[in-house]
Formats: sequence, C-alpha cells, structure tokens
Amino acid sequence: MDTTTKPEQIDYLRRRLFGAAAMTIAVAQLGMSGTANAQSTKTSSKLLTTMPGTHTSFRALKQIEAGVLNVGYAEDGPDNGPAVILLHGWPYDIHSYVDVAPLLASAGYRVIIPYLRGYGTTRFLSSETPRNGQQAALGADIIAFMDALKIEKATVAGYDWGARTANIVAALWPERCKAMVSVSGYLIGSQELNRAPLPPKAELQWWYQYYFATERGRAGYEKYTHDFVRLIWELASPKWAFDDATFDRSAAAFDNPDHVAVSIHNYRWRLGLAQGEPKYDDLEGKLAELPAIGVPTITMEGDANGAPHPDPAAYAKKFSGRYEHRLITGGIGHNLPQEAPQAFAQAVIDVDRF
Repeated sequence: MDTTTKPEQIDYLRRRLFGAAAMTIAVAQLGMSGTANAQSTKTSSKLLTTMPGTHTSFRALKQIEAGVLNVGYAEDGPDNGPAVILLHGWPYDIHSYVDVAPLLASAGYRVIIPYLRGYGTTRFLSSETPRNGQQAALGADIIAFMDALKIEKATVAGYDWGARTANIVAALWPERCKAMVSVSGYLIGSQELNRAPLPPKAELQWWYQYYFATERGRAGYEKYTHDFVRLIWELASPKWAFDDATFDRSAAAFDNPDHVAVSIHNYRWRLGLAQGEPKYDDLEGKLAELPAIGVPTITMEGDANGAPHPDPAAYAKKFSGRYEHRLITGGIGHNLPQEAPQAFAQAVIDVDRF
C-alpha cells in the first residue's frame, strides 16, 4: 500500500479522530472485547480501536445504476483513498460492516458496502429480469458496480454469500482485485459438486436448504421472514448477544420485494432444482473447475461459527498467491465482521500490504 498521506486524507482523518469519543484508545483493550487474532500481531498506527456495536448508522447512503440493478450502498472514507468493497451475506445486510467502515475510513480507505440483489434499497431495473440468485450473477453484479463507480481495482472482502462473491471476483477478474479477505475461505461451488451427498451430520446443518427446495419452504420464508432470519442468526452465532435494535436495523433490508425470490433461487440453483440464466453459463463453466485464486488473501474463521463451513486445511491450497489464515477467538460466530470488527478491519489493512 502507498504509505503517503494526501491532504484530503489528513483532513478526513482529523474529522474522524475528533468524532471518535465513543471509541476506546488503547489497542491493548482489544482483548477485553472477547476477540483476538490468533495468528498475527500486526497493528496499524492508523487503525482506531472500537468495540462491537459502537456505531448504528453509516456516514452516507447512495444509489447507482449498475448492470441490471439500481444498487443501494453505504460509503465512507476519502474519495481518493484506495477502494475496499465489503460484501454481506445471507441473511444479513450492510450493517454487518457498520463498525468496520469507520475503522477503515479512518485509516484512509474509501469504503463501499453494497446491498446485494434482493436486499435493502437495491432494485432490479426491469420487471422482466429473472430474480436470479446463482453465484455467477452476484459476481457479475460486483463487476458492473465497480464499472459504474469507475473503480478499476479494489480490495474485496466478505463472509457467507459475500465471501463467495469475493472469491468469484478474485478468481475470474483478478485484474480488478487487489487483495481479498474471505471468511470461511474458499466457497466457490458448482451444481455438479453439490450433487454429491454429505455425511448425515453435515446434511443436517443444511436443513434450510432442503426446506427452501419445497413450495412450503418458499411460502414459509415469505410469511415468517423476520422470524426465520432471527433463528438463523441465533444458530449461526450462538454466542453473539445481539439486541433487538441491532436485529431490526438489518431486518429492514429483507423487506425488499425481491428478497424471497432471490434467496429461494440461490439455494434451489445450488441443488440443481432451478435453472440459471444462459448468459452466465460461461462463467459457471469456469467456476465449476474450482479455479485457484492468485491474489493476496487472508481467510478468517470465528471459533464459534455455528453455520456450515469447511475446515481451513481443506481449502488452503486453493490460494496460490501470498496467503494467511486467522482464527478469531472469543466466541465469534458466522457474522464475523459485526462480531469482531477490529479483527476484520485489521485483516483488510494487512492484506492490502501483502
């Protein structure tokens, strides 16, 4: 990373530091938050220290037409800072990064957090566009989004659907990806791969995938969306003591008119029960080969992730460039950026320096 600081970045940092009274001062206090980086002691002189739940809103919310979507997104940091695109998962939203964004912004990054298709204020431009949740579609969305914002290259980071999408961008468009942070590692899949049965205990963890394969499941998710999502949060992060206000801020994103359709299609497509769009066939063909990722990468995992996730040893060799894995301890679950924002932001800064 270029370590020089431009005047615009200095002004921005001063504004951030002036308004950071709610943040703790000493890096040593990080251990009190219940999170730790088990494999790296790197620190950044520019990274403020914060506790999970410090922030509840973003500095700016915007909209832009990109590809088949009008994308809603949050933005923070100086306009001329190096770009970082943060990608949320299912069933979560951009608030997973509400504490990460100001940390990275204070370190001089331009932080951009889009609502994925089917979430928040992101909308399809045409009623004729299929409400498609296949993996290649989400990856293509991010490239279109970068094109619309005239961002040639960015560090991409995410978890769950967001990690898979970051993997796809890094694998298929490495020239657009400076570096990557991926929670739960390598998540690119294929319909062919998903045909193979798993051991019973592993299949049990995917109960909602099979529920969504039925019309009863689609109707149930539509009728009880918020209750369903809350259950997933509790199962995926059993030690995360989120409050009602935290949940409600994200729950508003699931009122998107396309949320149920995109979610159901995503899981049905994985099992080969729904067709994808032909225009993504070439991309899916490349992804089905499970391509190696050569961009600098840090993978992460929480020590209390209750959602299905691979063992780090199973995917380490899929990263052919500079690579590091970090286990984040202290009862950290599936929504790692929101549960351990300090560790996630540090990983983004560190991978940018690889």
